[in-house]
Amino acid sequence: MLTAIYHIMIGIVNKLFNSISSNKLKKYDDFVQQINRLENKISRLNDNELKDKTQFFRDHLKNNSLDSILPEAFAVIREAAKRTVNMRHFDVQLIGGIVLHEGKIAEMKTGEGKTLAATLPAYLNVIGGKSVHIVTVNDYLAKRDSINMGKIYNFLGLSCGYINSNQSDEERKENYNKDITYATNSELGFDFL
Repeated sequence: MLTAIYHIMIGIVNKLFNSISSNKLKKYDDFVQQINRLENKISRLNDNELKDKTQFFRDHLKNNSLDSILPEAFAVIREAAKRTVNMRHFDVQLIGGIVLHEGKIAEMKTGEGKTLAATLPAYLNVIGGKSVHIVTVNDYLAKRDSINMGKIYNFLGLSCGYINSNQSDEERKENYNKDITYATNSELGFDFL
């Protein structure tokens, strides 16, 4: 009898969590489909029109939420990445970007494109009026990612920098004043204590 009740309870819990999980995945799938539908339209913009989207979004956000521009902003950053670093965000990276924008943890394996995925919420939140810090595991990656992904941000009119252990206080201050700053957790921890 106890075993039967246990199996019924496990079934109910599994159905509940599967329902919650599938609803969340459905939401992400809807965003991804919206972004993908915009790809053709955004790809037809010339460089100046694409760059102008940053100011367009800023103006739009005076009376609207970040979520109202998320699909189009992600489509813009995807197109800018294709033009500047010859990389295109895959659907899994779009989902990772949405999850990060929501303030959640997105676990991705080595080689799945964490660095590229992070450009999506970084761009969205910067045009929303925030500065963004992207945490990397070492000084080498902070510099590399700032230089490589900075091409995307710079193309769209944003500034990007990095913090390394060998920088002077003036260099640190200059880089912290950028729209997007790459740094290690230890550097951020010591600088903000």
